[in-house]
Amino acid sequence: MPVVARREAARRDLVEHFVYLAENAGLDVADRFLSRAESSFDDLARQPMMGAPLNLGHADLGTLRKWRVKDFDSYLVFYEPRVDGVSIVRVLHAASDWWAAMGFEA
Repeated sequence: MPVVARREAARRDLVEHFVYLAENAGLDVADRFLSRAESSFDDLARQPMMGAPLNLGHADLGTLRKWRVKDFDSYLVFYEPRVDGVSIVRVLHAASDWWAAMGFEA
């Protein structure tokens, strides 16, 4: 099976989203979010080019791509394809300033 590597920032994002959802929508929703995120990561590892590329005039973005978390369309997965799978860079809410969160200007 292809590898799913999670960067530290992505792990922190998942914890923050879990806590927020648990407090505001309930533990069942938060658990379902984590499950769907993992499932999305596995799908991306099997088909790493299915996400939309994010160069958008930023040469330093390299091979960064984005995809939505299954059943949680407001959450975006930012990742880089790798030879053996994917590296999950961040998991951010779509309404957030994700350009700034990743250190880029919009």
